[in-house]
Amino acid sequence: MVEALTFDVFGTVVDWRGSIQRLGERFGRERGLVVDWGALADAWRAGYRPAMDRVRRGEWPWMNLDHLHRRILDEILPRFGLGGLGESERRTLVRFWHQLDPWPDVVAGLRRLKRRYLVATLSNGHVRLLADMARRAELPWDVILSAELARQYKPDPAVYRTAAELLDLPPSEVMMVAAHGDDLRAAAAVGFRTAFVRRPLEHGEAGRGADEAEAQFDLVAEDFLALAEALGT
Repeated sequence: MVEALTFDVFGTVVDWRGSIQRLGERFGRERGLVVDWGALADAWRAGYRPAMDRVRRGEWPWMNLDHLHRRILDEILPRFGLGGLGESERRTLVRFWHQLDPWPDVVAGLRRLKRRYLVATLSNGHVRLLADMARRAELPWDVILSAELARQYKPDPAVYRTAAELLDLPPSEVMMVAAHGDDLRAAAAVGFRTAFVRRPLEHGEAGRGADEAEAQFDLVAEDFLALAEALGT
């Protein structure tokens, strides 16, 4: 009965940590900076959920992910000896999040899945960020949906309900695909079907974590190609 698949993006579709590290290393070489870019990526991402929660609680006004990333970046740069970076360089760093590389299985997997299903993002990234990422990486989305459209951040129920409404489908005919159990549990709470895709390297080799309990989700797959196989495409 599933008609559409909605995808978490950061970590599920794209390798945010590896991408930020690679882009940062190039940025550093060009400027003679010696920085542990993997650690900086981890610190940057660690501020992501607390910043979104402040928006969700109404402590901060709505702002898109570029603005949140900039606030977090300004806070962490001094820890890495980069407190002296200027405005232009800080903007360049924030734009790294528009240039993330997909996992190797993603493009081929999405192309298979969209033969049968409508495939859409459902990310905390804003529409322009997701569009830039899709153009650069040739991600074949049918539609870009974002938490921005609900003016809230996942895992708020409004994000999932808004997505189903915009797809003109009941939640039971939408399947959320993610590498994060909290995202899937929140989607299931409003009636979505769920597919867990393992991304053991999301946090790098040192960050390998235990898999989520498989019984929580409707499907569990090793990657997007395996998901396509399980869904009959």
